[in-house]
Amino acid sequence: MSSTTISVTAPADFHVHLRQGSLSELVTKHVRQGGFSLAYVMPNLTPPIRNTEEALLYKTQLQAIDPSVEYLMTLYLSPELTPDEIRKAKAAGVVGVKSYPRGVTTNSDGGIESYEVYYPIFEAMEQVDMFPRLRIVLEHATTRAAVECVKSLGPTVACTITAHHLDLVVDDWAGQSWNFCKPVAKFPDDRLALREVIKEGHPRFFLGSDSAPHPPEKKSVSSPGHACAAGVYTSPILLPLVATLLESFGALDKLEGFVSGFGRAFYGRETTEGKVTLRKVSDKVVNESWSLGDASVVPFWAGKNIGWEIVKE
Repeated sequence: MSSTTISVTAPADFHVHLRQGSLSELVTKHVRQGGFSLAYVMPNLTPPIRNTEEALLYKTQLQAIDPSVEYLMTLYLSPELTPDEIRKAKAAGVVGVKSYPRGVTTNSDGGIESYEVYYPIFEAMEQVDMFPRLRIVLEHATTRAAVECVKSLGPTVACTITAHHLDLVVDDWAGQSWNFCKPVAKFPDDRLALREVIKEGHPRFFLGSDSAPHPPEKKSVSSPGHACAAGVYTSPILLPLVATLLESFGALDKLEGFVSGFGRAFYGRETTEGKVTLRKVSDKVVNESWSLGDASVVPFWAGKNIGWEIVKE
């Protein structure tokens, strides 16, 4: 690593939303554009991905859009999920099950209210090594309490951190719908805890962007009876964004571990030989939007300067 270039081995995003239909056609290609070769895909579609066949069909659709990315597929935890389905999913290459508390995020109306009914599922997941000793990931941490909790636990518990939560605090989304996401950004001390654990190089904390695209009309408009959509979209600028943010708090030397090595090690995914090179810039401005056909999205930091760009090969 020089002062003006960085090479990162096989960046991997362990939490991304790739949507459906025309929006998926647009945003799926942004995974690679943003510097990433692996995407851990969320199952909260409409309807959710609840079984192996649905997961494999969705994977086929994503591969048709961009076959250069490795898509890790997941199932939506629901009462229909059985131990036999867990074993079938494992055999088919599905890598995990996502728990959505009911009503707390996009397309979570079918989420869960009590975990006891799922104990046989969790036992089956442990038995088929999904994950070894049933590994658990606390996703998109936003508080010091979450960081301290995960640090206090053993090697089977890890935590993802988004790029935008390394930048935002509560004042940045209150009244600003483009920065509104769930979980919301918290207070400066909470943001500091996220930054500190990355700067520490803790191996159980790694990138999961929670990049969540929505049509602009759903992000920019709310009413007394309907809130604006929750989600921040970072995929097309993700690796340069993370580099810019880590540099801002003195953790640029931790970039490769955070965006590749730590997550791959936790999930047991081999690190491929491909490298992505970033170049330091002073005049790079993030696009105001991206469009394809009738689909469009507005990214995080739209119109703002970003400190790094991907070197095109």
